[in-house]
Amino acid sequence: QVQLVESGGGLVQAGGSLRLSCAASGRTISNYHMGWFRQAAGKDREAVAVINRVGDFTYYADSVKGRFTVSRDNAKDTVYLQMNSLKAEDTAIYLCAASEVFLPEVDQTWHSWGQGTQVTVSS
Repeated sequence: QVQLVESGGGLVQAGGSLRLSCAASGRTISNYHMGWFRQAAGKDREAVAVINRVGDFTYYADSVKGRFTVSRDNAKDTVYLQMNSLKAEDTAIYLCAASEVFLPEVDQTWHSWGQGTQVTVSS
Protein backbone atom coordinates (compact mmCIF):
# COMPACT_ATOMS: atom_id res chain seq x y z
CA GLN A 1 0.00 0.00 0.00
CA VAL A 2 0.92 3.62 -0.25
CA GLN A 3 2.41 5.41 2.76
CA LEU A 4 1.19 8.95 3.42
CA VAL A 5 2.75 11.76 5.45
CA GLU A 6 0.94 15.03 6.13
CA SER A 7 2.62 18.37 6.82
CA GLY A 8 1.85 22.07 6.92
CA GLY A 9 -0.33 22.33 9.99
CA GLY A 10 0.13 24.93 12.67
CA LEU A 11 -1.41 27.74 14.68
CA VAL A 12 -3.15 30.49 12.74
CA GLN A 13 -5.52 33.30 13.57
CA ALA A 14 -9.11 33.25 12.39
CA GLY A 15 -9.31 34.51 8.83
CA GLY A 16 -5.86 33.26 8.01
CA SER A 17 -4.67 30.58 5.61
CA LEU A 18 -2.69 27.36 5.66
CA ARG A 19 -1.61 24.92 2.96
CA LEU A 20 -1.40 21.28 3.91
CA SER A 21 0.58 18.71 1.96
CA CYS A 22 0.27 14.93 1.84
CA ALA A 23 3.34 13.22 0.42
CA ALA A 24 3.13 9.62 -0.72
CA SER A 25 5.70 6.88 -1.01
CA GLY A 26 5.63 3.20 -1.81
CA ARG A 27 3.11 3.46 -4.62
CA THR A 28 2.09 6.24 -6.93
CA ILE A 29 -1.00 8.17 -5.91
CA SER A 30 -2.24 8.12 -9.50
CA ASN A 31 -3.79 4.75 -8.63
CA TYR A 32 -6.05 6.33 -6.00
CA HIS A 33 -8.68 8.87 -5.25
CA MET A 34 -7.23 10.97 -2.45
CA GLY A 35 -9.02 12.51 0.49
CA TRP A 36 -8.49 14.96 3.29
CA PHE A 37 -10.28 14.28 6.56
CA ARG A 38 -10.30 15.90 9.95
CA GLN A 39 -11.00 14.89 13.50
CA ALA A 40 -11.70 17.44 16.17
CA ALA A 41 -11.49 16.63 19.85
CA GLY A 42 -14.52 14.63 20.93
CA LYS A 43 -15.94 14.38 17.42
CA ASP A 44 -16.06 11.74 14.72
CA ARG A 45 -13.69 11.87 11.78
CA GLU A 46 -15.24 13.64 8.80
CA ALA A 47 -14.40 13.97 5.13
CA VAL A 48 -13.30 17.49 4.23
CA ALA A 49 -12.25 17.31 0.58
CA VAL A 50 -11.72 14.53 -1.92
CA ILE A 51 -10.17 14.57 -5.39
CA ASN A 52 -10.41 11.87 -8.04
CA ARG A 53 -7.45 10.11 -9.63
CA VAL A 54 -6.87 12.57 -12.43
CA GLY A 55 -7.83 15.70 -10.52
CA ASP A 56 -10.87 16.79 -12.50
CA PHE A 57 -13.57 16.01 -9.95
CA THR A 58 -13.78 17.05 -6.35
CA TYR A 59 -16.00 16.79 -3.29
CA TYR A 60 -16.16 19.25 -0.41
CA ALA A 61 -17.96 19.14 2.89
CA ASP A 62 -20.57 21.90 3.09
CA SER A 63 -18.70 23.48 5.98
CA VAL A 64 -15.61 24.19 3.85
CA LYS A 65 -17.07 24.93 0.40
CA GLY A 66 -15.71 28.17 -0.99
CA ARG A 67 -12.87 28.27 1.55
CA PHE A 68 -10.85 25.09 0.97
CA THR A 69 -9.35 23.80 -2.28
CA VAL A 70 -7.96 20.32 -2.82
CA SER A 71 -5.43 19.65 -5.58
CA ARG A 72 -2.94 17.01 -6.56
CA ASP A 73 0.33 16.64 -8.42
CA ASN A 74 0.62 13.02 -9.50
CA ALA A 75 4.13 13.59 -10.84
CA LYS A 76 5.21 14.59 -7.33
CA ASP A 77 2.94 12.06 -5.59
CA THR A 78 1.57 14.86 -3.44
CA VAL A 79 -1.89 16.10 -2.55
CA TYR A 80 -2.58 19.57 -1.21
CA LEU A 81 -5.29 21.28 0.79
CA GLN A 82 -5.36 25.06 0.57
CA MET A 83 -7.37 26.41 3.49
CA ASN A 84 -8.47 30.05 3.45
CA SER A 85 -10.69 32.12 5.73
CA LEU A 86 -10.04 29.71 8.55
CA LYS A 87 -12.45 29.59 11.46
CA ALA A 88 -12.07 28.37 15.02
CA GLU A 89 -14.30 25.41 14.17
CA ASP A 90 -11.73 24.25 11.61
CA THR A 91 -9.43 23.31 14.50
CA ALA A 92 -8.68 19.60 14.21
CA ILE A 93 -6.14 16.99 13.24
CA TYR A 94 -6.11 16.77 9.45
CA LEU A 95 -5.33 13.45 7.82
CA CYS A 96 -5.07 12.22 4.28
CA ALA A 97 -6.02 8.82 2.96
CA ALA A 98 -6.36 6.87 -0.28
CA SER A 99 -9.17 4.89 -1.82
CA GLU A 100 -9.95 2.89 -4.94
CA VAL A 101 -13.53 4.14 -4.87
CA PHE A 102 -14.92 7.69 -4.75
CA LEU A 103 -17.08 7.50 -1.63
CA PRO A 104 -16.08 10.43 0.58
CA GLU A 105 -18.47 9.68 3.40
CA VAL A 106 -17.88 5.94 3.64
CA ASP A 107 -14.99 5.80 6.06
CA GLN A 108 -14.41 2.08 5.62
CA THR A 109 -13.37 2.55 1.96
CA TRP A 110 -10.37 4.69 2.88
CA HIS A 111 -6.95 3.31 3.81
CA SER A 112 -3.27 4.14 4.22
CA TRP A 113 -4.03 6.87 6.75
CA GLY A 114 -1.24 9.27 7.55
CA GLN A 115 -0.39 10.31 11.10
CA GLY A 116 -2.10 13.65 10.69
CA THR A 117 -1.12 17.27 11.14
CA GLN A 118 -2.63 19.57 13.77
CA VAL A 119 -4.40 22.72 12.67
CA THR A 120 -5.34 25.17 15.40
CA VAL A 121 -7.29 28.33 14.61
CA SER A 122 -7.41 30.98 17.30
CA SER A 123 -10.41 33.28 17.44
